[in-house]
Amino acid sequence: MALIVKKFGGTSVADAECMRRVARRIGEAQAAGDSVVVVVSAMGKTTDQLINLAKDVNPQPSDREMDMLMSTGEQISSAILTMALHALGHEAVSLTGGQAGIHTDHVHTKAKIQRIEPENIHAHVKEGRIVIVAGFQGLTPEMDVATLGRGGSDTTAVALAAALQADRCQIYTDVDGVFTADPRVVKKAVKLDEISYDEMLELASLGARVLQSRAVEFAKKYDVELEVLSSFTGAPGTVLRSEVANMEDIVVRGVAADKNQAKLTIRAVSDRPGAAAAIFRELSAANINVDMIVQNVSAEGHTDVSFTVPADDLPKSKRVVEGIMEEVGATTVAVDDNIAKVSIVGVGMRGHTGVAARMFEALAAEDINIDMIATSEIKISVSIRRDQADRAMDVLHGAFELELSAS
Repeated sequence: MALIVKKFGGTSVADAECMRRVARRIGEAQAAGDSVVVVVSAMGKTTDQLINLAKDVNPQPSDREMDMLMSTGEQISSAILTMALHALGHEAVSLTGGQAGIHTDHVHTKAKIQRIEPENIHAHVKEGRIVIVAGFQGLTPEMDVATLGRGGSDTTAVALAAALQADRCQIYTDVDGVFTADPRVVKKAVKLDEISYDEMLELASLGARVLQSRAVEFAKKYDVELEVLSSFTGAPGTVLRSEVANMEDIVVRGVAADKNQAKLTIRAVSDRPGAAAAIFRELSAANINVDMIVQNVSAEGHTDVSFTVPADDLPKSKRVVEGIMEEVGATTVAVDDNIAKVSIVGVGMRGHTGVAARMFEALAAEDINIDMIATSEIKISVSIRRDQADRAMDVLHGAFELELSAS
């Protein structure tokens, strides 16, 4: 008998009929002899609706109260799905993240899991119950509710699978698996049968919304067998592995775009040791994740520093930068909220030359201008105008013939 952790996203539990469909699928897994632990997201657009409601009454709500509010979406899902299972005659129980033993750090809205004490889950499973856990949440050391950031239910599922030593973890979503690009944008995108942890980690962090990047980190660190598949079909999904067949031969595995980006440029920063450190230390203290960084050539003892942040963090980032401008001798800060990051990813890039040239030439042929560039061993990212992101994805998908290279 296997222990399976199944996670169902918001579209999979969007309404009563979806809940009944998911309950039937879970019941079938238990009937086949498996023990089942389920993690659920909030129903449909519930999280967005809660955020909008909060900002209607307070444009700048506190992070702690936002966590108290947003965590309710997953708790509603877990209770409703448990009721659907009861209606089918199954023994099931719903748990909040705290009741499931998930402990986080102090950082509200972006908390990280510190440890999991799964004894309560084990006790219910031993009694033959299906356990439904509210995703996206845990408890801080002060016993406050903390959420794990958007997509955090993926992380909940993989972390629970690791803590429970589950045989596998399945992430159910509204697509059939991981594609070479977003199939809603790139019509020739094809599903991958398998992908390496490293490639999926890059794609997830670069805008591919199938999995949260921290979930992939957990899967890689704890060697969790992870599959992404559709909750609406019975088709096989995409399996994540340490290594996949011919992984070095396929130069580019996928293309991703992140339109939730913004750029800040700090003008005339003093060109002296410690200036950049002061800027990025303050941003780090505010829990702002900085991505691309470009520093111009110094002129007359001053330089411009540009960097990108998630668009949601733009107001906070601007306040932080304005607070340190005098210390670093800067004159002004310019903001650009009309950018996107487009990336190509592939382990095979390590052993092939000319990949960057091919990427840049493909974009140039379509008159798509590159603003910033960032690279690693297995990815190349560029920032461009946001309204060109979809076309850039399509162009790069064709330039690297990804519709032919999927395994």
